[in-house]
Amino acid sequence: IKLTSRGPIFYFQERVGRDGHPFKMYKFRTMRVDAEKGTGAVWAQKNDPRLIPVGGFLRKTHIDEIPQFMNVLRGEMSVVGPRPERPSFVTKLKEQIPDYEKRLAVKPGITGLAQVWHRYDETIADVRKKVKYDLLYIKKVCLWTDLMILLRTVRVVFTGEGAR
Repeated sequence: IKLTSRGPIFYFQERVGRDGHPFKMYKFRTMRVDAEKGTGAVWAQKNDPRLIPVGGFLRKTHIDEIPQFMNVLRGEMSVVGPRPERPSFVTKLKEQIPDYEKRLAVKPGITGLAQVWHRYDETIADVRKKVKYDLLYIKKVCLWTDLMILLRTVRVVFTGEGAR
């Protein structure tokens, strides 16, 4: 990261956790420091022009997510659970998607059912589908489900499925 871009190695972003509590999520930085200066919060896109040279590789291999294990150790996240979202997106999505807020009943995860069975969000329809996966996970949460999600995560990491 340091060799290909000016700025910090780590990126800290506010996310919404269990019961709506905000926390700072850790990641390796994959975008320019000023990536959202003119746009504000926006979803990642295919061939995102905001990526630094090594950013695409870090995302495709999901290496950028490794620092989130610090969030797990701090008790803010689990290894498996619904992915945490940014506060500005949560506010909008709660208005547009019924039951969106129910996914905040559990700790967010580094990986989850929606992440291993669906692609990146591009539309509200994608988010609706992911919310269905998240709510199904919450209903079926058990060690076996978590193990199956972790195995599928390994496949996703090694094949690059869904990565941006």
